[in-house]
Amino acid sequence: MKYFLGAFLVSIIVLASTTARSAEGTVSFEVMKPQTALNAAQAALEHCRGMGFQVGVAVVDRFGGVQVALRDQLAGARTINTAIGKARTAVGFRTNTSDMVPVTAAGQPAAGIRNLPGVIVVGGGVMIEAAGSLVGGIGVSGAPGGDMDDICAFAGIEAIEDLLEF
Repeated sequence: MKYFLGAFLVSIIVLASTTARSAEGTVSFEVMKPQTALNAAQAALEHCRGMGFQVGVAVVDRFGGVQVALRDQLAGARTINTAIGKARTAVGFRTNTSDMVPVTAAGQPAAGIRNLPGVIVVGGGVMIEAAGSLVGGIGVSGAPGGDMDDICAFAGIEAIEDLLEF
């Protein structure tokens, strides 16, 4: 019986140490469910509609993969690609696009960022965070100015805040 108990304890220790070692080689992160991303996009679209703007809205995951893209019926054809670019820029640089405008202006050391493929430095790209962790981004395009796109993007995030608290 002592032999069995000793072997059992040794096997538990080996198993626990193997599990701990494998966890050191991986990383865990949170992503939004598709319905959460859709809720944010719809709320942003509705908010812009309420202000009289026809826009495109995109929500991307933390890696820039598109989760949702919506274009209002009269929004310009380019609004979707622009919204995707804004959302990807926000998550890629971990910065809201409005905050990037002054630091990437002509003559600034970071001005070259604007010339990178796919980067869109205009207001309307906003990070989506939960408990301090980046979970995605939302981009809005089509309102008369980046500041108005930002307002709609933040409305989309506000609509899902209760779903993101963890």
